[in-house]
Amino acid sequence: MENGMRTKYIEFTSEDSPEFIEAAMALREGRLVAFPTETVYGLGANALDSNAVRAIYDAKGRPADNPLIVHIADLEMLKPLVTEIKPDALKLISAYWPGPLTIILKKSGIVPEITTGGLDTVAVRMPDNFIALELIKKAGVPVAAPSANRSGKPSPTMAKHVLEDLDGRISYIIDGGPCKVGVESTVVDMTVDPAIILRPGGITPEMIERVIGRVELDKSILGKKAVDRPRAPGMKYRHYAPRAEVYVVSGSSEDIAAWLRSAVSEDEKSGKKSVILAAKEHIQEYGLEHAVSYGSINNASEIASNIFRLFRECDRMGTEKIYVEAIPREGIGLAVMNRIEKAAGGRIIHAGK
Repeated sequence: MENGMRTKYIEFTSEDSPEFIEAAMALREGRLVAFPTETVYGLGANALDSNAVRAIYDAKGRPADNPLIVHIADLEMLKPLVTEIKPDALKLISAYWPGPLTIILKKSGIVPEITTGGLDTVAVRMPDNFIALELIKKAGVPVAAPSANRSGKPSPTMAKHVLEDLDGRISYIIDGGPCKVGVESTVVDMTVDPAIILRPGGITPEMIERVIGRVELDKSILGKKAVDRPRAPGMKYRHYAPRAEVYVVSGSSEDIAAWLRSAVSEDEKSGKKSVILAAKEHIQEYGLEHAVSYGSINNASEIASNIFRLFRECDRMGTEKIYVEAIPREGIGLAVMNRIEKAAGGRIIHAGK
């Protein structure tokens, strides 16, 4: 583990800058480098170097059975990693790479078991971020990269979030500004028929079905089964969580508002600091002293880009309870609700029932 070392913070200026090339070479040689993608910041290591990958688990405090996603810069990098690329997988690659879509395929022998959490499959994606792609190209190796945070905490959408969690534990942080999407990639298992979405993200089920036809949602996404052995990141463990207790509140607008006003009033009486994360259209229901807007109820993409940052801001304010208004599970809203419910760890309130 690289604990106790000096972390070098680089503000990205050019793919040809000496510092950027230095970080790429460090990545190639087995050291840890955090970098931006379009989804969240990733913590990268040479995916083919078992010791380097082990350092990711150590730096994050990540359970060893939680598989990693391998990031590539071009299709030539994909071929040695897998035994087969089925026609439907090629269709998705053509439609959505580079982009926030991770595809699970049968792994080849060159991919270490530690990278895949002991599975015989490997999760691969090509990020839609110039800095990430240039870093991988210059390193010349596929890059295993989970989110660049301590395990279980909200994913980092800005470089300063990485610094908060991993300063002194990794070699480099490359600051490329805020991430566009704000939630991790969609993960789709292409080793089964029909394909199964194991984690929702920026590429929605509807978008996938337009390309390959019917796709199923894993029952864990719908809250209908527990996961014993995770086949993709984010399936088994409590994730994305701030220090505060998170509660998801669903129901009609009127029932949600009534329940939340009552809950915050009770918190005030007991001396607990609580915050409501709500749609900007509903903020007036609660008063500015209690509520923060996560974006428009009609724009799930805006909420996706804000939610992890707001969780971290609540922690900095010393918030003890966070109440989150549920949003429709449509489009990327499915991914947003998946992350919020993971953060809540089962604290789901159905107001009015």
